[in-house]
Amino acid sequence: MVFFRKKKMKNTLKKNYEFKNVLEKGKYYRGKYLVIYIMKNNRDNDDTNVTGIAVSKKAAGGSVQRNRIKRVIREGYRILRDDLETGYDIVFLWNKNVSVEDCSYNNVSKEMKDLFKKANFFKK
Repeated sequence: MVFFRKKKMKNTLKKNYEFKNVLEKGKYYRGKYLVIYIMKNNRDNDDTNVTGIAVSKKAAGGSVQRNRIKRVIREGYRILRDDLETGYDIVFLWNKNVSVEDCSYNNVSKEMKDLFKKANFFKK
């Protein structure tokens, strides 16, 4: 019998004060589905970005919808992360005025790519 270990979620913002710090001091870029906050971090390892995802109950409703949105955002970021600058804290917020039905991988990943271009965040 083979057991698979679930990968630990490294490089994620977990504490409330970490989110608040990025939201207060970071630069933000707004799209139809997402708002992305980006702030340079002062951590020892500059070879990765630290991300956080926040989806409010009012925006998405139940936990099933919120977790689906988070999975889609996580996957979109995973595809792009090798092409992005490193050493930053990034917070993704779901726009509460958009319905959950609009949360498709194609919509979110396209917008994420556009917002990172707007932020000039791709490696040169």
